[in-house]
Amino acid sequence: MSGFKKFLLRGNLVELAVAFVVGAAFAGLVKDFATSFITPLIALIGGEPDYTDLAVTINGTEFPYGIFLTSAIAFLITAAVVYFFVVLPTTKLIERMDRSKEATERECPQCLSDIPVRARRCRHCTAEVTPATETPVA
Repeated sequence: MSGFKKFLLRGNLVELAVAFVVGAAFAGLVKDFATSFITPLIALIGGEPDYTDLAVTINGTEFPYGIFLTSAIAFLITAAVVYFFVVLPTTKLIERMDRSKEATERECPQCLSDIPVRARRCRHCTAEVTPATETPVA
């Protein structure tokens, strides 16, 4: 029983559960944003906000392509909202935070492997390199 308890309280499982709940709430938020703002904009351009009634009949068989069209538009809107309001700001924030960090590794001029900044010899190709803190001797 203690193994099961450890499994349930492990960090990864708890983080996954929290991410799922937050993701579900965010999906509702994006859906409501699309319904409240984007769908009316589509209606201004295309004439109607809901295309689920669109269908074509071929030899007596109905193909309701409007359902797919509406889902595709909703997907594109959701992807755009997530990208522009979550991914892009998060990426910019991470870049800003990483700019202030000092580099701990650099590239070996001989084999292009990553080596510590203060290294005097490459651990991969064993070439002698000038530490980044010193000026190279010509």
